[in-house]
Amino acid sequence: MNIENLKQFYDLINNTKKIREKIVYQYFKGNNVDSQLINSLHEALYSFKNIAKKDGKYSLELNKNKNIYLDITYEIEELKKDIFFLEHSEDDFFSYLDKLHVDFLKQVKECEKLLKQVKFINFITDRDGTTNNYCGRYKSSIQSIYNSIFLTRFALNSVKNSIIITSAPLDNFGLVDISINPENVFIYAGSKGREYFDKKGIRKQFPIEKEKQKILDLLNKRLTELVNQPEYEIFSLIGSGLQFKFGQTTISHQDIYNSITFKDSKNFINIVKNIVNEIDPEREYFIIEDTGKDLEIILTIKNSDDSDNLKDFDKGDGVEFLNDELNLNIEKGPNLICGDTKSDIPMLIASIKKTNNTWAIFVTEDNDLKQEVIKICPNSLFVSNPDVLVTILNKLSVEVGKLRS
Repeated sequence: MNIENLKQFYDLINNTKKIREKIVYQYFKGNNVDSQLINSLHEALYSFKNIAKKDGKYSLELNKNKNIYLDITYEIEELKKDIFFLEHSEDDFFSYLDKLHVDFLKQVKECEKLLKQVKFINFITDRDGTTNNYCGRYKSSIQSIYNSIFLTRFALNSVKNSIIITSAPLDNFGLVDISINPENVFIYAGSKGREYFDKKGIRKQFPIEKEKQKILDLLNKRLTELVNQPEYEIFSLIGSGLQFKFGQTTISHQDIYNSITFKDSKNFINIVKNIVNEIDPEREYFIIEDTGKDLEIILTIKNSDDSDNLKDFDKGDGVEFLNDELNLNIEKGPNLICGDTKSDIPMLIASIKKTNNTWAIFVTEDNDLKQEVIKICPNSLFVSNPDVLVTILNKLSVEVGKLRS
């Protein structure tokens, strides 16, 4: 496939998702993987690698008058890993990853040794940057085959409840749209846990007052109108883009490749904040958080410690909501909480409040974050990247000895 514009790029992304889903399904059914599906992955990789470049960057037509530059490292590298995984032994694949990541096998062995005797009840994890490598665009961050197989093995063999909780939307276009895991294995929670699909695919949501939803709908309408203007369309195409979550809206002003100039990013931030101020001048409804890449515009909730004080809904609130809704019995433990940023710490706090039998694995090399995590949870481990984490989980599932031959 010759990719010349953004639509063709996303068409191919969606095709690779379908192929990967079929391969994972065949794998867990115990069938041989169709060789034609693997050939299709080779063809997709070839197509991505042969996108035209300008000034050393991949360039695609956005419209007749404008091109967009893309860093597609994630798309290419994850396809290469998947192809290697499917065409070689698992030990060879671990050696392949060891060449990509410093001390990969050493980290895996150390963590496996510490955790192999712990039989977790709940596995609660963030996705991007934690169990999944970062991608420049959320819509193209399709889960890899090896990643799905490793996580699914752990979920099936080594833990009662596996919950993936993210600040991204649940669907349209959200967490379930970029996941390729088999059905009835994971609980998917979007919008920091405000909405979720259980293992049976039943959707439930944290209640939102009608007046607050009305205000949020107005905000979403205004932001949609904003990015529909040609000069601001780019902000819907980079990074997280414009995401309508349950009780929250996210809009990018920068991506991980810093493809937007500082001046343009700052100007866009001010425009968005002005829109929020017009809609909510007294700040009764919204809290704005700047992640450095995105503006998170979040509906407030009452603080459980002070009924007069409003706060944003965080992942800790999401964990407590899911525990009540799904009878996770977090208070019994042991629980494994995984994250990669400060926004994941509330999940850890929510678990540790209920039981000291809580473990954490954080994907970070930030010493300040490490110290903060350790203060909350002494049973904390740290790894350098998501590939290490998912391989550890895979190794722990192998310990159970229930995998297909």
